[in-house]
Amino acid sequence: MKKNPIIPFALIAVLGIIAMIIISAVGVNEQDKIANGGGETEEAADPQTLIQNCTGCHGGNLEGATGPNLQNIGDTYSVEEIQEIIVNGREDKGMPGGLVSNEEAAVLAEWLAEGQGGE
Repeated sequence: MKKNPIIPFALIAVLGIIAMIIISAVGVNEQDKIANGGGETEEAADPQTLIQNCTGCHGGNLEGATGPNLQNIGDTYSVEEIQEIIVNGREDKGMPGGLVSNEEAAVLAEWLAEGQGGE
């Protein structure tokens, strides 16, 4: 019996079409989750997750690196002052603003003011 040389290509095409349908279905579900505000917002409010935006300059344990030590920043600044610095940055210290949203800045400021960064 002679094999048809087109059959392997046809099978690959069918598998590709099935893969595209499955990926599209998953993408539509993810789009619905994002549109409904699900998923990342709860995780984003976790200060332990948000602080990862700061560790590049302030060190992995916030002990200070190119940026200052934040472990006891609550002894120096109030929650409102810390939040203002996070939101607007400080050009004189090389701190850029806008790295997180205002809501995330409020969560981080409260967490840092409570001294949680020093744990």
